[in-house]
Amino acid sequence: MAASKSARIKMLLERHGTTYCDALGIPIAKNTPSPLFRWLTASILFSARISADNAFRAAKALADAGYTTPDKMAAASWQDRVDVLTSHGYARYDESTSRMLGETSELLLDKYRGDLRKLRDAADEEPAQERKLLKEFKGLGDVGVDIFFREVQPAWDELFPFADKKALAAAKKLDLGEDAEELAKLVSHKDFPRLVAALVRADLAHDLSDIAG
Repeated sequence: MAASKSARIKMLLERHGTTYCDALGIPIAKNTPSPLFRWLTASILFSARISADNAFRAAKALADAGYTTPDKMAAASWQDRVDVLTSHGYARYDESTSRMLGETSELLLDKYRGDLRKLRDAADEEPAQERKLLKEFKGLGDVGVDIFFREVQPAWDELFPFADKKALAAAKKLDLGEDAEELAKLVSHKDFPRLVAALVRADLAHDLSDIAG
């Protein structure tokens, strides 16, 4: 017998409802430069053709190495960044990713003085324009912007409710709705980013069929 909709949501949140920002210790809701930069960096890593686990480890390792601001990332040598990435499961893309992270940091410093809030201001807080400006960063295409949007929405409320294609595909499999607006009606505003993250993480864990009941 299939689980009820409320039971499916409860199971999703209990099993997979930790956002990547929370798991990485990124206080994204503060909307301050370092957390925004750390999540931008993680979004670039998560959008590459590599497992989410390896991307997570690489993002954590870069932060542990102190590369938590564009100044620090840009000041590190290409080899320094390669060494961190290589030692944390990013070997296939370490050289190109190291270069992209350096170039992204330099662009962020040059154009927005290292502060993604200035990009938001430049976009007049319009999601389509924010997407366009974010895609100027090396290594960040539409998939990467989707990842960034998914968890920055507690800080950038113009994005709410946002769910990317991967989350919506999982929601459809669980019969929870087919768009972000439908999903947003199922949980509190505060829990919405957790629900979207849970859908993605449940899919990656191959747990959707068990949750469906």
